[in-house]
Amino acid sequence: MDEELVETNIPTVGELLRAAREEKGLSLEDIAAQTRIPQRHLESLERADWDALPAPTYTTGFAKAYATAVGLDRVEIGEQLREEMGGQRFANTSPEVFEAADPARTMPKWLVLGAVAAVILLIVLMSWLNRRSLNQPDEGAATNVAAPAATAPTRPAPPAATAAQGPVVLTATGPAWVQIKDQGKTLFEGQLAPGQAFTVPPTAVAPVLKAGAPEALRITVGSAVAPPVGPAGKVAANVSLLPADLMKGPQAPVAAAPPQAPAAPTLAKPRPRPTPQRSSPPPAAPVPPPAAQPPTTNTGE
Repeated sequence: MDEELVETNIPTVGELLRAAREEKGLSLEDIAAQTRIPQRHLESLERADWDALPAPTYTTGFAKAYATAVGLDRVEIGEQLREEMGGQRFANTSPEVFEAADPARTMPKWLVLGAVAAVILLIVLMSWLNRRSLNQPDEGAATNVAAPAATAPTRPAPPAATAAQGPVVLTATGPAWVQIKDQGKTLFEGQLAPGQAFTVPPTAVAPVLKAGAPEALRITVGSAVAPPVGPAGKVAANVSLLPADLMKGPQAPVAAAPPQAPAAPTLAKPRPRPTPQRSSPPPAAPVPPPAAQPPTTNTGE
């Protein structure tokens, strides 16, 4: 009888859990929100209503989580719960589908359905755009292939002189004396050291170059290198620095024309004219006969 009284005085697991919860001033709703265990299972634990609880394994896990939430030793609570349940069978032997611990924290069904619909719509849109992007290059390639075939015979090839665009830069590869003028105004005149460069101002209207050593100059138009402006060892003068003229090649310099101008008078010197020789025949031979006729007519009378 004494042993039975001692055993009945030991508080059950449910009583220990409820006492610890009340001591901390927590409600079953607080424990359910903290442990994410349905509130009805917590109530069954406190009442030791084993038939309303799931399998012993889940019940033991609920009790340990409850004990941790209220500050009790989860190991001791688990062992005591196994002793209380013993080997008894539970009426509810079918597997139970647990509901969410806190329905207020779960997402609304309309929000879940809306998210699923948005994902499906996004997938459909992306697949449509992907098919469209795959089809577009084929059409563009066909038009690109057909267009050159139609326009190739009629479109002339652009000359190389007009393709070059950009600033005109004169870089000295060796000592070079240069003079650059624009409509009579001197833009630069002096000696360029090797590696030194001069950029023709973009505002120049008709810049002209005179170089003492054309072979020591490297002229670029943008990223294109212009042909030499004159033969090595000769002064290059009156060379147009316009991009189109520079890229024409050796035809651009006009330095050979001025030196030939003085030679024109020497070649055009008149030879001795023959006019003085034509004036030598004497014109006095026909004059005597008319003078002899008058005396004969007067004596006959």
